[in-house]
Amino acid sequence: MHEKRNIQIIEWEDLDKRKFYSFGVFMTMTIRATVYPATLIRTRLQVQRGTSLYNGTFDAFFKILRSEGVRGLYRGFMVNTFTLISGQAYITTYELVRKHVSQYSQDNTIKSLVAGGSASLVAQTITVPIDIVSQQLMMQGQGQHLSRFRINLESGKSKKVFGQTRNIIGQIFAADGLRGFYRGYVASLLTYIPNSAVWWPFYHFYAEQLSNLAPSDCPHLLLQGMAGPLAAATASSITNPMDVVRARVQVEGRNSVIETFRQLIKEEGGWGLTKGLSARIISSTPTAIVMVVGYETLKRVSLRPELVDSRHW
Repeated sequence: MHEKRNIQIIEWEDLDKRKFYSFGVFMTMTIRATVYPATLIRTRLQVQRGTSLYNGTFDAFFKILRSEGVRGLYRGFMVNTFTLISGQAYITTYELVRKHVSQYSQDNTIKSLVAGGSASLVAQTITVPIDIVSQQLMMQGQGQHLSRFRINLESGKSKKVFGQTRNIIGQIFAADGLRGFYRGYVASLLTYIPNSAVWWPFYHFYAEQLSNLAPSDCPHLLLQGMAGPLAAATASSITNPMDVVRARVQVEGRNSVIETFRQLIKEEGGWGLTKGLSARIISSTPTAIVMVVGYETLKRVSLRPELVDSRHW
């Protein structure tokens, strides 16, 4: 039996796929560029020991800006743009799995949870090697002592970006072989599958609750834009401990998730599990707003023409 919902969910079969993918690439790129500085700060905070370099999110922001300039906040960004591929894989998997699960259950929570987890599994398989390289690039400059690898930051302008990238890739391969590009893969899955699986049900839950409280003529897109950050903050808080472990495994070249977790607790106690949480929430809030507003708008402009008049926004 179908659930009666205040906010209609546009499903995969309702979309014009050509429009969906064309606009989707632009949307994903916009999100990446918006939140990348917060992602870089979060990574440096999670990897540092105690407060050896930064005292928090805003302290890190101003120190990086002062010593490395705006470019310092975008170290590794060009490499990170390759995650556009995983972004498209994520939304495709999410929509297709939702459609498949709907054959067995009409419960939106179940559909969202299974589809979100599955989408994250596919996306992380593509993303982890890109993250490994971009994280090492993030550590260069002021925070390069936090990295296992070093690059020549004084290299010529013409080979600045790609020369450094090749340098890092070569060092990773020399140190760990091909498996080095999937270091922390299990930790990533343990972080992002639960995060994605939790985010979507909470997103729909908050959107429904807000729609029950709001006036009937309140735009649904506004309610969804508010629900996204609430879901992101909830999911980030739940999964942050594993995200700290993931960052250390990947940047420091560790092999054991459990041993990394134990050492973190031993050195910094339970407080260590919250490292980078504020930066993560700060980065996830604009991400969630842009993603939700962008994604819901993307789905609406991608609706098949015959369905446009049947939807109330």
